[in-house]
Amino acid sequence: MDRPESRCPPAGSLRLFVLTCLLVLTAVLTYPMLRTFSLWFHSSLARSYVSGTYSIVFVNCPNEQIARDVARAILDKKLAASVNILPKTSSLYFWKGEIEESTEILLLIKTKTSKVSRLSTYMRLAHPFEIPEVFSISMDHGDARYLKWLEEGMKED
Repeated sequence: MDRPESRCPPAGSLRLFVLTCLLVLTAVLTYPMLRTFSLWFHSSLARSYVSGTYSIVFVNCPNEQIARDVARAILDKKLAASVNILPKTSSLYFWKGEIEESTEILLLIKTKTSKVSRLSTYMRLAHPFEIPEVFSISMDHGDARYLKWLEEGMKED
């Protein structure tokens, strides 16, 4: 007959499992912040641009007035340093099982990669679309003077 204690894992192995799970969860949740900090730190020490420090965020808006309002709000909140408003983009997409077609205004938002998450959160709150199109592409290279200008444009007061 089996003894009851032979069915249970040793107390130390459960504790090790829980600690390992907590460590993995902490690493997953803090990775974006740690990556951003390490990029900034390396850029500062090397005095050179590190790929991925800045991003371009794409957002479609239903009309030019909303695009201008969104762009101004983003700049006022220091979530970006520059926004291009590209007029009249034709869009075809699936929406609720149907193919839709519309004219939209495209925003190209230049920001720090560390601000993309906050920018996305803001867009979900402020954008008139039920599901706003928000995605980013990290910048691989850039003119050092322009990137410095971007940095200065997003400094908090």
